[in-house]
Amino acid sequence: MEYWLTATYRQNEPRIAQDETPADALRRSMRELSSRWLKRFDEMAGKMAEHFAKSVEARATGAMKTILKDGGWTVSFKMTPAMRDVVDATVHQNVALIKSIPAQYLEQVEGIVMRGVQNGRDLGVVADDLQKRLGVTRRRAAFIARDQNQKATSALSRARQLELGLDEAVWTHSGGGKEPRPTHAKAGREKVRYKISQGWYDPAVGRYIQPGEEPNCKCIGRPVLKGFS
Repeated sequence: MEYWLTATYRQNEPRIAQDETPADALRRSMRELSSRWLKRFDEMAGKMAEHFAKSVEARATGAMKTILKDGGWTVSFKMTPAMRDVVDATVHQNVALIKSIPAQYLEQVEGIVMRGVQNGRDLGVVADDLQKRLGVTRRRAAFIARDQNQKATSALSRARQLELGLDEAVWTHSGGGKEPRPTHAKAGREKVRYKISQGWYDPAVGRYIQPGEEPNCKCIGRPVLKGFS
């Protein structure tokens, strides 16, 4: 993005400095770049989301097998309709989120370039703004990846547990994060039990939630195995 916009900006920089705004040339360049990159993201978003959902399902199922094995159970898991619904919902949500990253970024880049032209800024200032925006976009993408991993793992684990007839779990705080949620940490310390079908009532948000549902929440629910737990 920076390479092609820099080339177009340099061609028009003398006029920009004179406040003769060559916005059309830069806007045309932005439209071409946006079309190219949005097409690439559209082509790979579905495949990436499908791979992600299947990977999370495999990890969640593996973790569930380990928990049950420790409790003396041996279960052969299959892809059930309930699990397929969760996987499909995860895929659709992630396709939308993957596509939102370049769409938002490209819109913001166009704003940076147009403001640069409007205010007669030199190329160095515009390039710095583009690099700052790239950093913000990378952090947003990383947050989405972490958050979706937690949400998908939680949803798939919950579906597996309910299919096995398990409906009680112990809230387990991750212990990670620089600023842990006080209510989550307390629930973990007190080994609070909750209904898997309903979730745990978090007084901080005033509603029932599942582990991993809140942004950056890494808590998990350990199912209670009757006679073993």
